[in-house]
Amino acid sequence: MTTNSLETVAECLARSLVRHDVTHIFAQSLPSALILAAEAAGIRQVAYRQENMGGAMADGYARRSGKIGVVAAQNGPAATLLVPPMAEALKASVPIVALVQEVERDQMDRNAFQELDHIALFQSCTKWVRRVMVPERIEDYVDAAFTAAASGRPGPVALLLPADLLRSELGLTTPSRSLNLGHWPLDRSCPDRASLQRAAELIANAHNPVVIAGGGVLGSDACHELAMLRDLAVLPILTTNMGKGAVNEYHPLSAGVLGSLVGPRSLGRHTAALVGEADLVILIGTRTNQNGTDSWRQIPAGTQVIHIDVDPQEIGRNYQALRLVGDARETLRELVHALNEQDLSQRRDQRTAVTTRIAECWRRFDEDRHQLVHATASPIRPERIMAELQASLTPQTTVVADASYSSMWVVGQLRSLDSGMRFLTPRGLAGLGWGLPLALGAKAARPEHPVVAIIGDGGFAHSWAEMETMVRSELPVTIILLNNGILGFQRDAETVKFGRFTSACHFAPVDHMKIAQACGCPAVRVEDPAELTAHLQGGLAGKGPLFIEVMTDPEAHPALSLFAGLDQAA
Repeated sequence: MTTNSLETVAECLARSLVRHDVTHIFAQSLPSALILAAEAAGIRQVAYRQENMGGAMADGYARRSGKIGVVAAQNGPAATLLVPPMAEALKASVPIVALVQEVERDQMDRNAFQELDHIALFQSCTKWVRRVMVPERIEDYVDAAFTAAASGRPGPVALLLPADLLRSELGLTTPSRSLNLGHWPLDRSCPDRASLQRAAELIANAHNPVVIAGGGVLGSDACHELAMLRDLAVLPILTTNMGKGAVNEYHPLSAGVLGSLVGPRSLGRHTAALVGEADLVILIGTRTNQNGTDSWRQIPAGTQVIHIDVDPQEIGRNYQALRLVGDARETLRELVHALNEQDLSQRRDQRTAVTTRIAECWRRFDEDRHQLVHATASPIRPERIMAELQASLTPQTTVVADASYSSMWVVGQLRSLDSGMRFLTPRGLAGLGWGLPLALGAKAARPEHPVVAIIGDGGFAHSWAEMETMVRSELPVTIILLNNGILGFQRDAETVKFGRFTSACHFAPVDHMKIAQACGCPAVRVEDPAELTAHLQGGLAGKGPLFIEVMTDPEAHPALSLFAGLDQAA
């Protein structure tokens, strides 16, 4: 097959996107030549209101679809707004291809309008950045971009496209590429047999092993293999914040999310001992970052560690470990095969004791929070909101949270109903404002599944305009706005560290319900917790969007270790 000699670079690029199974591009008309060609090729443009939000939409789309998210932007100020979501995707290992327009080639380095050094701009927040200068190389560079995004540790890349290059015709007939590189992970590597056998021996002989599963399990689609490992070797499983949903949290060997959620009235207050007393910790697809390890305090020094990760640099970064470098799904499959050759009688003999202990942790957690879950006062406790939401969830529901307290309420209070249930939280850099656009991207990826977004009033202020995007683009999401009138984390963290907080922490009253209605979204305000159930069930079961503004107790905060002193004093 050869390209048509009259085809423009933009048309060739659009055809390449179709080849890579791209069905959505998050953009705002620019680069115009590309977007016109993409729409003509059948690719849907989801037109964001601001590039920061568009990048987050592409992130949510990639996490939920298993395909590479594609975002496009104009040169200059628009491109700079892509930096935060690209940095989030880099830290969270999410593949995004950013297609960024540049000034025309003969205008470069002449201070053309909105000219900027995009290579320098994106080098700190992407895996790979290139500029295309030769029309006939366009497919080479597109394939290289998708390969870089989806291979190894997934992440964002930037492809820079001069405006005149996009309009130019491909004057030569060149061989056309045919492979689809649009799904991730692109390659699935596996450790050597000797390392797998050593890991299997350590697991078989361990007295108190535990698994800590991170977001890499979900990115690799390894939930089934993790369940096989759990059941075969009778392994308690905890997850990081980003790993939530990797296991069914109602399974008797699931101990929920740990991380920094270890304060009073937390599940982690009871389950942290599973890690503290472990003689073997198996880390799977986790960066062992600060929040996921409660500032690296949870795995005792000297504990044997096995670390499975596709990125060799993450293994051993914070904990010396037996290195199993490889894709989580393939590595777990081979580890299960190796374990089948081991005597696992010691592990099976521990099943009743282990499951009884985990069940007691959950029972004590439910007992600790019982009063808050059933609180009838106004303003409403977030624990009550999460309990009401839990009753309306199905395994197909995608739960999205903004950063800060919204994420912590979700990962700490809700329970996954099945392995592979998706909870999307911006935990790479954890910037405020990404909850709504992540949800819109997730809805674009899986329009047949309900999506609920939990957002604080502080984070929502960053993304109000995307309510119009939601309505116009027909991406119906149920939004729960936790309106407590404050920047809760900021106030509480400053109080712990300095004994006081700045004047920025409190907001003037805002009628968010009217903002939603002005954008064409049905909206309600809830001040009585007894009204929550009906609205949540209606929103999640309905065909259209619904905005639920819940007036929330400003004194409530998640059970983070940072605030343990405040809670105990109270």
